[in-house]
Amino acid sequence: MAISDDPHGAVRNPKVLNDSSVLRRRPSAASVSGFFESSATVESESSGEESVKDSSSDDSISSDQNIAAANSDQNRGPDISSIKFTYRPSVPAHRRIKESPLSSDNIFRQLQSHAGLFNLCIVVLVAVNSRLIIENLMKYGWLIKTGFWFSSKSLRDWPLFMCCLSLAIFPLAAFIVEKLAQRKCIYEHIVVLLHIIIATTAVLYPILVILRCDSAFVSGVTLMLLACIVWLKLVSYAHTNYDLRALTNSIEKGEALPNTHMEYAYEVSFKSLAYFMVAPTLCYQPRYPRTPSIRKGWVLRQFVKLIIFTGVMGFIIEQYINPIVKNSQHPFKGNILYAIERVLKLSVPNLYVWLCMFYCFFHLWLNILAELLRFGDREFYKDWWNARTVEEYWRMWNMPVHKWMIRHLYFPCLRTGIPKGAAVLIAFMVSALFHELCIAVPCHIFKLWAFSGIMFQVPLVLITNYLQNKFSNSMVGNMFFWFTFCILGQPMCVLLYYHDLMNRNSKLD
Repeated sequence: MAISDDPHGAVRNPKVLNDSSVLRRRPSAASVSGFFESSATVESESSGEESVKDSSSDDSISSDQNIAAANSDQNRGPDISSIKFTYRPSVPAHRRIKESPLSSDNIFRQLQSHAGLFNLCIVVLVAVNSRLIIENLMKYGWLIKTGFWFSSKSLRDWPLFMCCLSLAIFPLAAFIVEKLAQRKCIYEHIVVLLHIIIATTAVLYPILVILRCDSAFVSGVTLMLLACIVWLKLVSYAHTNYDLRALTNSIEKGEALPNTHMEYAYEVSFKSLAYFMVAPTLCYQPRYPRTPSIRKGWVLRQFVKLIIFTGVMGFIIEQYINPIVKNSQHPFKGNILYAIERVLKLSVPNLYVWLCMFYCFFHLWLNILAELLRFGDREFYKDWWNARTVEEYWRMWNMPVHKWMIRHLYFPCLRTGIPKGAAVLIAFMVSALFHELCIAVPCHIFKLWAFSGIMFQVPLVLITNYLQNKFSNSMVGNMFFWFTFCILGQPMCVLLYYHDLMNRNSKLD
């Protein structure tokens, strides 16, 4: 076959055009145009520019026009001659500077979706851990005891249960004090003193009950968590109403600034207090954003997930963590290499339990509670897993506590003239104190391990901030956070409290 002199390379031989075998061997105009149409679309979307014409030739046309011409020829059937204008060699294939999808710029700036890689990690994680579970069961057997969920010892925890029910007395007392303050039956300083007494008693009373009873660790932790939540809510309730009264009095006396306005009117309502005490928030306000309805099917699905992941946590604790801890030594006694090996071996199952706990409480349970109460603001956490510094982690990990700290501790300290660094240190000290209470009181051990662990976050804040400033385009701070917080810190605290608890029990026996 002779080569045509046509500058566009068009085929002149009619036998070739009419030969069906040749048409079958060559791609049709529809398939080719469809392929290049998708390529051109991706190119135009990524570059944000229109297709470029070849200015050195009068007969060159844009790739978009070529594709349109090829699409218009689809109605006339396959026509190989239309291919000659489709995605010509003179059309630029490279238009701008781009990074690979897995480059650090695209990953850390979240410019590229990595959902497929995430799914692959999930599949690999399930496969690997399934093998480990089967291997563990074959080697050690079923280690979960029949009394894991309920035992005869749980019946002896009825004082803790009664104490839990009696915590409702303290919000009622706070409401009575606020009602008296609204009617101006008592002085302002008396109101503040009564609120301090009520909030302090709400924490000391459960502590005394737990210390006087030989209760299970889980029961004691649950009661202490509830007591701390009640304390935080009572402080927010008293502080917010105090501020509303002060604004109301200033406006009435004409002492407020002209642009001063109140988001909510000062009112003391038992209904608003009751809703606040069960709502998934620690910051009181008379009204909250509400959703229009309750999604019953959605709530049911979240309950099923909650049950499943709670069971997973129990399985990991009984089947993996307990044997590792029982076969370990005190981290600060004995061979240091053996202690490091135990900590690293414990770090993986401990990390699984911690992540499951976060998902069960902060995502499932708080969203279930919010849905049942039609609570609108459900920002219970942010993307703390992307935190590049420890300071960012504490701002995003627990949003209810963070908002409480900002509203009732951090900014009040700044308004009184306390420096910013000292205010941050005070916030960490309060957090460390409550962490110590929630762990040390149920264990009946006061070694300040939890308190020291939280206060150790302060130098970590400085270190990770330095790393972030020095390596601004990397995730060095994020990796440092994961290692110190999850791989080293938490397993170390578990081993310390376990061995101190065993030593205490052996002395009592």
